[in-house]
Amino acid sequence: MHRREDPIVTVQQHIKEQQNLHAPHATGEFSWLLSGITLATKMIQAKVRRAGLTDIVGTAGMVNVQGESQQKLDVYANLVLLHCLGVRDCVGILASEENEDAVLLKRSPGIGKYAVVFDPLDGSSNIDVNVSVGTIFSILRRKDPHLESGTDEVLQAGSEQVAAGYVLYGSSTVMVYTSGNGVHMFTLDPSIGAFVLSEEHLNMPHQGQYYSVNEAYRDAFPDEYRHYLQMLRRGEIGNKRYASRYIGSLVSDFHRTLLKGGVFLYPPTASHHHGKLRLLYEANPIAMLAEQAGGAATNGETRILDIVPNSVHQRTPLVVGSRVEMGAFEECRRRVRAGELLASSLAD
Repeated sequence: MHRREDPIVTVQQHIKEQQNLHAPHATGEFSWLLSGITLATKMIQAKVRRAGLTDIVGTAGMVNVQGESQQKLDVYANLVLLHCLGVRDCVGILASEENEDAVLLKRSPGIGKYAVVFDPLDGSSNIDVNVSVGTIFSILRRKDPHLESGTDEVLQAGSEQVAAGYVLYGSSTVMVYTSGNGVHMFTLDPSIGAFVLSEEHLNMPHQGQYYSVNEAYRDAFPDEYRHYLQMLRRGEIGNKRYASRYIGSLVSDFHRTLLKGGVFLYPPTASHHHGKLRLLYEANPIAMLAEQAGGAATNGETRILDIVPNSVHQRTPLVVGSRVEMGAFEECRRRVRAGELLASSLAD
């Protein structure tokens, strides 16, 4: 983690600096795209801040494509992102958690080379109880602008992401993003209305002290996950006993893991064999950030960023965290699969 001495560096300035360093011939389209995300998220955070004062809290009386009840803020956040990104010519495709299919925008040939996939308001069910929520986004470069299906264009492995990030609406509004050259964090300064660089080149600690999982479903987890949780609680990883921290908002739980180290788990269960998190706009951007910060991410079988999706809303298990914890998980999984750890040893 590195703090610069410059008094104020906005996210737009930082992106320009990064382009000068790593892509000196860039056209500026990418920074224009990012400005659409920052504008939309500033509008969303303004609504979140006033959630208890306006008629924006509660359900919207609709169900999204996931079969989940939509919150009023879900609907608002989705519309704002669709608008702020849709008016930028560099964006050709938009895909959201709230929409069944990817939207192919009408552009002239050669225009609209980027696709943006996003979860407009992760953890929105927590709004009513004033728990932090966030926006997660992933940016892809279109492979073939002549395709007539936006869905075909966004079904790319996470390793193909041009950039990824999230905005956390908490005690302060924080934006964390990567374009493949490290992870950088910006804090919204309400006095000037701009995201200002607060940390650059974030590095996840090599080992943390927290694990994050919904342990209410522990009995439904596969054996390797239950053995692993037992190791964490008993101090069998690096001679350290881990404490449990779980918020129930992916952005919030990962943000803590990014800054403090440790591990976040969302395992498969008996009723959700394929997990519940969405690959394209939750697991992939989180995995890219984790790897860029020195961590790792897996679906319990393989690296998240190597998975080629087959649908926009494909689900996946997720284990993400620091190198020590991730290495211990892989070793635990290997031993369980080899029969070296038995189910009987799980008794408390």
